[in-house]
Amino acid sequence: MKISVKGLLIASSLLIPSITMASECSSRGVLDDRYCDEDKDLVADSPKDPEEWSDPSTLVFTYTPVEDPALYKDAFADFQAHISKITGKRVIYYTVHSNSAQVEAMRSGRLHVAGFSTGPTGYAVNLAGYVPIAVKGDENGFQGYNLITIVRKDSGINSMSDLKGKKVAHTSASSNSGNLAPRALFPAKGLVPDEDYKVLYSGKHDQSILGVFNGDYDAAPVASDVYDRMVDAGRVDGSELKIIYRSPRFPTSAFGYAHNLKPELVEKIQEAFYSYRFTPEMSATFKGADRFAPITYKEEWGVIRDIAHATGTAYTKSGLKQLAEKDAAKRAKKKAALLAKQASNQ
Repeated sequence: MKISVKGLLIASSLLIPSITMASECSSRGVLDDRYCDEDKDLVADSPKDPEEWSDPSTLVFTYTPVEDPALYKDAFADFQAHISKITGKRVIYYTVHSNSAQVEAMRSGRLHVAGFSTGPTGYAVNLAGYVPIAVKGDENGFQGYNLITIVRKDSGINSMSDLKGKKVAHTSASSNSGNLAPRALFPAKGLVPDEDYKVLYSGKHDQSILGVFNGDYDAAPVASDVYDRMVDAGRVDGSELKIIYRSPRFPTSAFGYAHNLKPELVEKIQEAFYSYRFTPEMSATFKGADRFAPITYKEEWGVIRDIAHATGTAYTKSGLKQLAEKDAAKRAKKKAALLAKQASNQ
């Protein structure tokens, strides 16, 4: 096969930008190759080349895909209007149905400002250039949550050791409180997931909680804030459930922006977050939080990264692929169950 000199020159020219980009980045840590972290704060730096800055006319915002997506779309409507006022840009809500889809949306540039749940935040940071800057909070600081293990009061289960051989629902593979933290923290309580009990994935925190309440599962490790919201909303009767374990406090879902947004736009987005005060409805939705409290991924997410490390979770492309496959399998299973139910009703 003959290769022309012209062809070699074209091929060589295509390689030069990537080589130059690599040589220009002195440190990227564990971030994907497309990002740089020269200040070593563990998140992607803003691109050095102004040509790579993004200044979209419409900002796309979303919140982590938990519980009822429509509920959160409404809850953030006033905040979106606040972002629009500060930035001078139109802001729209983009509904996502899985953690992996949310990460991919940020990575592809279709998502600009977002709230990621605690566990998947690491994937968003490493693989999508996500820069977390805030969590829900109040005048005393950031709002945290605990990993709790719930059982029915009439189950006869009173301690973690009683869960051996029982049906225990974790939420999803990437969830911090619903899977990673239990795997890291339960062994110290004499209980090893997948050894002392078979892990059953429910898909979401609310499904785990409803599953325990309805007797489908014997127990479930879930996020305390989700549990509290469901009890307060009357979706489950808290008097019929009890908590047999409570962990130290974790940060809640992170809020932030895409690393490549124009610096002037980033400043306005930061201003929008830190100057906003929740509406009464939004505050009620988020357990009394009334503002966004400043955080850094390096500091406040340290305990989460430690849990991920202890459980062998890698915030890599292969890890995200596995997460996407599990998300797809869960959606297919849910669809099949729905079709079966519809068929039985005919």
